[in-house]
Amino acid sequence: MNTATFYLLLADLVLVVHLLFVIFVLFGGLLVVRWHRLAWLHVPALIWGLYIEFSHAICPLTPLEIRLRELAGADPYEGGFIAHYLVPLIYPPGLTPEAQWWIGLGILAVNGLIYVGLGLRWWYGKTANGSK
Repeated sequence: MNTATFYLLLADLVLVVHLLFVIFVLFGGLLVVRWHRLAWLHVPALIWGLYIEFSHAICPLTPLEIRLRELAGADPYEGGFIAHYLVPLIYPPGLTPEAQWWIGLGILAVNGLIYVGLGLRWWYGKTANGSK
């Protein structure tokens, strides 16, 4: 395997990890419904994802992926299955700060409802057990 191929594989790996992280931020609360201890991973991931959306900061995985693609001599988002299908999911065209706010609010609303539901379920379960 030559150096360029190695860097492209690393860039693709970073992109897949990035996508999985984004999916975890969006839907990890649903996993927490089943596996409550997963909240210890999901809540910090959720906070980080919301920080990135609301502050318009750049996730460190993005420049890492771009740098790896540059080291491979490739354009950052061209070529191959991963670049063609996954990159637009993580880096949609026309992403504006206003759109990022709406995305962040949507993430917050979905996960807020999940965690409120879990809290209520825990509270009522605790109250029911305490009243026996």
